[in-house]
Amino acid sequence: MGPAGARGITFLFLAVVVAVAAAQEPNTDAYFVSRFFDKMGLAKPSARGGAVCSWTGVSCDGEGRVVAFASARMGLSGPVPEDTVGKLSRLQSLDLSGNRLTALSNDFWELGASLRGLNLSRNAIGGALPNNVGNFARLQVLDVSHNGFSGALPQALGSITDLEVLNGSHNQFQGKLPVAVVLGCGSLVSMDLSGNALDGDLPELSPLRSLAYLNLSSNQLRGSLAGAFQEQLMVIDLSNNRFSRLNFSSGYAGSSLMYLDLSSNELLGEFDLAGRFRNLRHMNLAFNQLSVNNFLPSMGEISALEYVNLSSTRLHEQIPGALSSELVGLKVLDLSRNNISGVVPDMSNLQLLVLDLSLNNLTGEIPVSLVKKLPSMERFNFSYNNLTVCASELSPEAFAATFAKSRNDCPIAVNPDNIKKNGPCRKGVKLALAIVLSLFLSVLGLLCLALVCRRRRKRSDPFPTDKQVSFKEEPGISGPFTFQTDSTTWVADVKVATSVPVVIFEKPLLSFTFANLLEATSNFDRGTLLAEGRFGPVYRGFLPGGIQVAVKVLVHGSVMSDQDATRELERLGRIKHPNLVPLTGYCLAGDQRIAIYEYMENGNLHNLMHDLPLGVQATEDWSTDTWEDNNSGEATENITAEGTATWRFRHKIALGAARALAFLHHGCIPQIVHRDVKASSIYFDYAMEPRLSDFGLSMIAGTSTEGDLLQHSPGYAPPEFSDIENATATAKSDVYSFGIVLFELITGKEPLGDEYPEQKEASLMNWARAMVKANQGSSIIDLKIRDTGLERQMEEALRIAYLCTAELPSKRPAMQQIVGLLKDIEPK
Repeated sequence: MGPAGARGITFLFLAVVVAVAAAQEPNTDAYFVSRFFDKMGLAKPSARGGAVCSWTGVSCDGEGRVVAFASARMGLSGPVPEDTVGKLSRLQSLDLSGNRLTALSNDFWELGASLRGLNLSRNAIGGALPNNVGNFARLQVLDVSHNGFSGALPQALGSITDLEVLNGSHNQFQGKLPVAVVLGCGSLVSMDLSGNALDGDLPELSPLRSLAYLNLSSNQLRGSLAGAFQEQLMVIDLSNNRFSRLNFSSGYAGSSLMYLDLSSNELLGEFDLAGRFRNLRHMNLAFNQLSVNNFLPSMGEISALEYVNLSSTRLHEQIPGALSSELVGLKVLDLSRNNISGVVPDMSNLQLLVLDLSLNNLTGEIPVSLVKKLPSMERFNFSYNNLTVCASELSPEAFAATFAKSRNDCPIAVNPDNIKKNGPCRKGVKLALAIVLSLFLSVLGLLCLALVCRRRRKRSDPFPTDKQVSFKEEPGISGPFTFQTDSTTWVADVKVATSVPVVIFEKPLLSFTFANLLEATSNFDRGTLLAEGRFGPVYRGFLPGGIQVAVKVLVHGSVMSDQDATRELERLGRIKHPNLVPLTGYCLAGDQRIAIYEYMENGNLHNLMHDLPLGVQATEDWSTDTWEDNNSGEATENITAEGTATWRFRHKIALGAARALAFLHHGCIPQIVHRDVKASSIYFDYAMEPRLSDFGLSMIAGTSTEGDLLQHSPGYAPPEFSDIENATATAKSDVYSFGIVLFELITGKEPLGDEYPEQKEASLMNWARAMVKANQGSSIIDLKIRDTGLERQMEEALRIAYLCTAELPSKRPAMQQIVGLLKDIEPK
């Protein structure tokens, strides 16, 4: 290369360097992008050379202005810094998803009308989504999913008329779906607000004429869902809400709908398929209380169906034989937990992956051709029917798990060529029979002798011991299984552990059995025992898939049949509220009813209030149900920074518990009376949100008498329970117990046995009521919280507790009124 060429290259290099330096001068797009990387502690892509517009994730227009910036999954953390991306005035697309951002900069909302796409999903941004989002007037895609946004959805969303995709799922948005969004966002094609806390009625969605995808699942929406059924929609997911009414408009055909999920609601009444949903592929109506006639024959008209889940929908009909010829593409069919009768039709021509017909009233023999098809399926279950089957290809364990309560009726194959019709053979047969008979009588005699000896040994031993069987060591062993705690012995009359199903509501396609419970709790080992409470022992366990649960064994017998207990447990499983400990599943192990709950890792209110570590339980408190670990005296979880020693936090507990009771009393049909409201019944989840536990178990556990309530809840029982024979648990008795809890929250005193200054009263109720009546309420406020809020609010809370604990039930307010009173004094 000659001197002239070298000079040319040098000149070109200097020109690039000058251009790069000029491009990063202050108040230029390049400067703002570079500053963003500096402030976020990331190495600039410019280290490899080149202008900002050539950096990975950066796109510019012809004038060198940044129009697209993507920094997804880069490990960014903390708030978005000022004077960075918020100053890119021509920016059209911004993607900061998949990081750990916690807040947006103040100048972020200056991006203005040029922005078309904004993706902030999968970060940790909290607080309210401000009305400033309306500044993005030409925005087409907004994704803020999987963050910590809270409060109401901003009304200003309705001013973004070009918005096509709105994804605010998996946040903490509350309140109603803004009508302004429905009326203003006429271009919406996709709306996903699932996994929030939206409530109220669903507005009429007819103005959203372009909407094709709608997902509002896992909220608290109620009322009618008819407004969601618009003709152009292709996907509708309204599962896990509180919808109760379904009535289609007369002209609705649902010809575009391909995916429909209405499971786990409170739907009642008819669901008419006739002439509708011709292109539907996925239909899930499970866990509702539908009243349907000829539903399954009508379903046969929807030939495109691939997935059908009608579990627990109160079906009272037979499975049409023509179904298999009509639904040729069906892959999943779940009709479990209904009242379906008749025979099982031949469905061997279908390419089924999942078939669940368990817990019905089916009879007769399962077609051989269908049985031969079962090994090719991912999951199948015919348990708890009155069926006859020959399933010789299945192992005994598989047969017990999938055909429980069915009769294995395989014929004995006989080869006629082996039968000789001669005398000597007949004599040999007679001799063989005589030998077999004598051996049988000998064995029978030995068994009788052993049984007599065993009974005598039991009489002579006042404390017989039962060896607890390890399921892991001997998976094929037969029951019954015996388990011991410090105060009781309980028996699961189960012959084969794998034959007893465990129902987990949120995972209906997973096949759990009693064997999984044995493994999850180390064979109900005492080391996993959390408590022995009113209903029975509670164990901590981990189900397959890392599902952490609290397993409550309801050891007190009940007169309820298995079918009634199943129906009641499933009803309780559908009851969902942010302030209730959710029932996640159940198991009927012989006579034992086992309730499975979401594990509450932060303990209960009793331990919090009285200075016990959250993860440690006092020995003397084992008369109550508490779900904490005992790890050699070490706390497993520290109290959060907000702590218990603030008025704001204690008000939060009171309001949360009141909302839970108001929901049980006024939001459930039939009404649920808790019967045992107390501080140790209020738990805290991972976010320290208060949750009320043990609702609705009295009938199932067989402890419905008020005598049990008095025995296990000293200090919380209302005065009308002094006459046990005539006492009746009502919503007003729950109100009284809540009043005691409210006194406890404000005074810091226990209901009984505490020190009550200036009084000789024997209980918190008598002392606190006397002080409030004498206008001395301020003197009994817990010193820990006195200076953390407005004293007048705490005094008003004492007056609310005074009303709740009125001697006459008729004088006590309803829980709905109490919620309103507590909201009026909510700390700001």
